[in-house]
Amino acid sequence: MGKQGSNHDRRGDGRMRIARYLAMAGVASRRACEELLASHCVEVNGERVTSPALKVDPHRDQVYFDGRPLRPSERYYLLLYKPVGVTCSSHDRHAARLVRELLPQHFGRLFTVGRLDRDSEGLLVCTNDGQFAQRVAHPRHGVEKTYRVYVRDRVDNAVLRRMRGGLVSEGEVLRPRKLRRIAVHGGKTMITELEIVLQEGRKREIRRLCQAVGADIVRLQRIGIGPIFDAELKPGQWRHLRKSEVAALSS
Repeated sequence: MGKQGSNHDRRGDGRMRIARYLAMAGVASRRACEELLASHCVEVNGERVTSPALKVDPHRDQVYFDGRPLRPSERYYLLLYKPVGVTCSSHDRHAARLVRELLPQHFGRLFTVGRLDRDSEGLLVCTNDGQFAQRVAHPRHGVEKTYRVYVRDRVDNAVLRRMRGGLVSEGEVLRPRKLRRIAVHGGKTMITELEIVLQEGRKREIRRLCQAVGADIVRLQRIGIGPIFDAELKPGQWRHLRKSEVAALSS
């Protein structure tokens, strides 16, 4: 799955930059691997390396990270429905449960593409392809994330206009790419159902946006990542992304 081509691949010598090799081996994203090189924790053929310009032959060179040998692993692209109460961090001693605990161990080290806070739920991409993760997560690539948000009481048109116009929170201007009211549910407690689309995805952006207008969130659910929607996945369930989905997120 995925597109692995690059200029050096097309030349046919099979070599690749060391940061890309590290990312393919599941160490971290490609950009993070470039920064890790400065920490003197990478060895190639017994010598410490720090230059991201170094190229290696994955079939001949021996690459070590923190003393352990590396080999580019099979690429995995998964779509997971993260339940409420699960933390996206790879390690957190305060977390009740981590995302990695929901996935089979034979996939090895996977990292989440973007995050959902512990109290939010919904779709999350998990992969060991650092370059793909960077492509999906970085704002400049414009991959939209779609959310269904349920807040207490009725949210009137005036409040919606304020939210669409942008609100300042913690020194940042928060402005959703799209915002619409889906429905107002009655009953013992009135609930307004909103659909919010983000592109940049600043930290806890939807919660901060709603807090700025006094809207109390009772449920926050990510229902779409780019063109990918899946209403069949239940909390805690996952599936492989289809080749067409990986291609759509990579384009």
